[in-house]
Amino acid sequence: MPCAACGLAACAYCEACLALGRSRACALLLRSAAPAAVHGTAGATGGGLARWGLSAAQSEAAAAALAFLGRPPAGGRPGRFLLWAVTGAGKTEMIFPLLQHVVERGGRALVATPRRDVVLELAPRIAKAFPHASLATLYGGSAERWKDAQLTLATTHQLMRFYQAFDLVVIDELDAFPYHGDPMLAHAAAASCKPGGHFVYLSATPPAGMQREVAWGKLEHARVPVRFHRHPLPVPLLLKLPAVAECIRKRDLPASLQNQIRISLKRGAQVFVFVTRIAQIEPFVSLLRRRFPHVRVEGTSSQDAERGGKVVAFRERDIRLLVTTTILERGVTIPRSDVFILDADNGLFDEASLVQMAGRAGRSLDDPAGKVVFASPKRTRSQVKAVAQIRKMNAIARRKGYLNTPGSQ
Repeated sequence: MPCAACGLAACAYCEACLALGRSRACALLLRSAAPAAVHGTAGATGGGLARWGLSAAQSEAAAAALAFLGRPPAGGRPGRFLLWAVTGAGKTEMIFPLLQHVVERGGRALVATPRRDVVLELAPRIAKAFPHASLATLYGGSAERWKDAQLTLATTHQLMRFYQAFDLVVIDELDAFPYHGDPMLAHAAAASCKPGGHFVYLSATPPAGMQREVAWGKLEHARVPVRFHRHPLPVPLLLKLPAVAECIRKRDLPASLQNQIRISLKRGAQVFVFVTRIAQIEPFVSLLRRRFPHVRVEGTSSQDAERGGKVVAFRERDIRLLVTTTILERGVTIPRSDVFILDADNGLFDEASLVQMAGRAGRSLDDPAGKVVFASPKRTRSQVKAVAQIRKMNAIARRKGYLNTPGSQ
């Protein structure tokens, strides 16, 4: 069908960004750049770090990032910095000094995150931390898409609205869907930052290529190897177990798995059970209900309209066992929780995914140890690398004196 504007049948339009409005070949695309990026020196404790009540590990990382922001990037391109922080390290609090640094110098900062629910969760925290700065929250359907603000909080797709607009662009969870592996979103992020601006990437599990850049000294970074409560990350237990499909086919749970779950329930833990496929959730929930009839067992997935309510019920301990997929591998904090990852040898669970799921355990101060079980018929390279990464972070934290000593709180 010919284009309604120019009448040409061959008038192309971009399907990738169609959700933001049709961009046709026959129409002008107007864009304008903002003023030059702001800079300014920032010492090791610059930007008022003390105001934010950060731990020693958080302060050291934030100070390194502030020093990075204080240096104009070389080569006329935005500078890049990786904040590599373990799950539960408090990444949001660590970026507050960076946002303060930009706002105080009259600049604009963007925090981009993959999911809308994270935007909605972070918005009141940032608004409370910066009561005198203007804030825009952008996601699909947001009424603030034309709001000009000092601080912008957005889903990664919303970055396509901007061209050289920000002095600082913070990309949260850069290894998560949909940002990871989508060149269109990477292009949008690159275009949104001023040439003299800065990128700060946040991740507990940065992509392999970025880890190599760190190892080769080509990417400035800071590691935060410990959680705020100063206890080590739970190291996963490797449990040999038949595949979930076989358990479902035999309509029974192996005794070893039952015993481990029984121990978790007895100590009062909330139990995550991760499986690889949505289709496995309901039959596995039935197996668990039969073996644990005295607790509420539920399942949820990306296709579950009641997922939000079930997560709340799980957090409030109404639900004790929750069977789910990687949809809950990030962004969910449940006090006193244990994690069971079934079919941990499945190719759908890579090293990053295993580390993220394991990171749901031991996050609260009253239960910092938690328990993580990798259950599968065989051990895989991803499992071994995930365990090695967790052990390495614990070793770094211990070497730097970030962990509690025996007898301390």
